[in-house]
Amino acid sequence: MTILETQGLAARQAARVLAVAGSARKDAALEAIAAALERRSGEILAANQRDLEAARAAGMRPALLDRLALDEGRVAGIVDGVRQVKALPDPIGQTVKMGVRPNGLTIGKRRVPLGVIGIIYEARPNVTVDAAALCLKSGNAVILRGGKEAFHSSSAMVAVMRDALEEAGLPRDCVALVNDTSRESAQELMNLTGYLDVLIPRGGAGLIRSVVEHARVPVIQTGVGVCHIYVDGEADLDMAARILFNAKCSRPSVCNAAECVLVDRSVAADFLPMAWELLRTKQVEVRGCDETRAILGDWVRPAVAEDWDTEFGDYILACKVVSGVEEAMDFIAAHGTGHSEAIVTNNYFTAQRFLDEVDAAAVYVNASTRFTDGGEFGLGAEIGISTQKMHARGPMGLEELTSSKYVIYGTGQTR
Repeated sequence: MTILETQGLAARQAARVLAVAGSARKDAALEAIAAALERRSGEILAANQRDLEAARAAGMRPALLDRLALDEGRVAGIVDGVRQVKALPDPIGQTVKMGVRPNGLTIGKRRVPLGVIGIIYEARPNVTVDAAALCLKSGNAVILRGGKEAFHSSSAMVAVMRDALEEAGLPRDCVALVNDTSRESAQELMNLTGYLDVLIPRGGAGLIRSVVEHARVPVIQTGVGVCHIYVDGEADLDMAARILFNAKCSRPSVCNAAECVLVDRSVAADFLPMAWELLRTKQVEVRGCDETRAILGDWVRPAVAEDWDTEFGDYILACKVVSGVEEAMDFIAAHGTGHSEAIVTNNYFTAQRFLDEVDAAAVYVNASTRFTDGGEFGLGAEIGISTQKMHARGPMGLEELTSSKYVIYGTGQTR
């Protein structure tokens, strides 16, 4: 039996205990985790510094360094996220529906945990705790496989959580970390049938594509975000510029950041210089169509075909001038990833058409795409943002980490 199979077996045994632990025990464990993370934050920050030093030496881009970095404020945010999850209603055991058949059988449908969840992610140490907290609250054991860039941070946080679980009277193996960050360990996790019930990848397009193509374990596809802001001909241009700036620049490395702006031709000459005044404060590189370059100047890099399909994860923005909402929606249909799309307009009917016709997990009117987030949607910390349509779509909170089973009460019926 391999090390990963041993972890999988231990996780399955832990999952059986956790599935019937009840809300009080799970909440006590989450509070123990939150308190331990606060108490041992120095260990976590020291481990994170080791990751950051290695990442800088390897030439990691600033936007990705920001994604990797922890400080006291971010650790406090992680702890707050655990307590937010603790405060949420426990979905396990909820009866979704109940009815009586003509033969007297009472048939109900009840929420149950998925079982053991595997999560593959990259340089996002906060995912380590967010994912564990959500899995614990929803009664699932979790095996985490983070990227090598955040290995020391993840190892420190998992050690803290496992100790806290034991103190709270639950199995340490409710949360486990794959200590091997090689490609081989990822491949083995993708094929850990018999141990994993579902695998969730969180990261860039390459990681998600690899998991979807190679996994034998059921996969929930998440996260690739080529998100668009469409500025309509009847938009409040000042508001549109502020929304675009927030969507692109507040945290460009995350999947709900805007990667492309589409601008109605009738307002492009007014809007683009206004937007550029904000974007230039963050030194955003614009890659534009010919009309964008004619308005803003030759310093705008000419957009090439792949720019329309790229999740930059950086201070880079693709820009295209379009003839109206019809062309904008066609463009989004051709190049979007089903994550988050936004329109800025004061025309009610145009807004409703955009909401109805654009196919994405989250569609916005007059707001930044950066709100596509479990916390912002009131779900607590999220396990990921699903861009598929099976089982779960959009930010995945507690309910999305459950399955269901039928429970049947009889009085001696036979068929």
